[in-house]
Amino acid sequence: MSDPTAPRPEWRNFYGRRFGKTLRPGQKACLSEDLDRLRPRGILTEENPHRIPLDMAQIFGDDRPVWLEIGFGGGEHMVHMAATYPDIGLIGCEPFINGVAMLLGRIRSAAVTNLAIHPGDVRDLFDVLPEGSVAKAFLNYPDPWPKRRHHRRRFVTRDHLVPLARALRPGAEFRIASDIPDYIRQARAEVPVAGFRLVRDGPIPWDDWRSTRYEVKALREGRAPHYLTFHRD
Repeated sequence: MSDPTAPRPEWRNFYGRRFGKTLRPGQKACLSEDLDRLRPRGILTEENPHRIPLDMAQIFGDDRPVWLEIGFGGGEHMVHMAATYPDIGLIGCEPFINGVAMLLGRIRSAAVTNLAIHPGDVRDLFDVLPEGSVAKAFLNYPDPWPKRRHHRRRFVTRDHLVPLARALRPGAEFRIASDIPDYIRQARAEVPVAGFRLVRDGPIPWDDWRSTRYEVKALREGRAPHYLTFHRD
């Protein structure tokens, strides 16, 4: 039964894909057997109608630093980071269920245990992240929404950046990788307005970078990757 005293949730448009090609039997098995265990409770409105902030220590069992990957695609970068930094906790958000299934398969293969998954819109997570609770965030090859009339759907707009800035602790790092020059242009213009400082801008990736399937496709098609680093003021 719904709680009549709970605030009415904000209605939001969602423009991306949620489902793609038919999942293979192994991917379906990963979803049915692993996802529930790795999904933090309290993000969905029906689980947390009053939008009480999450207990971050409960997600990973201690007070380790928490990182966030926004739109993890197939999970290559996320699993690499979790394996490289076993003492941090990494939450990944991805509404595309085929990508979630791919990540779960990679988690099984790599046997990493410091990951949590929200298979949905990152804005729902922003609603319940405690202020200053995230130490680092990644936005790798986000949907470019190339048509000009769709640029407002990009992540690097106020509706996404302001709640991200609230969730990040002062001095936290926010990394963006993209092969779309206009996306990089928009990020340079809009991210600082939301409370960030640009500290790195160029074609050379980070030392701990793990290329993604989208970057491989971009290189194959002749598009040059670009990497931005911001610090939360």
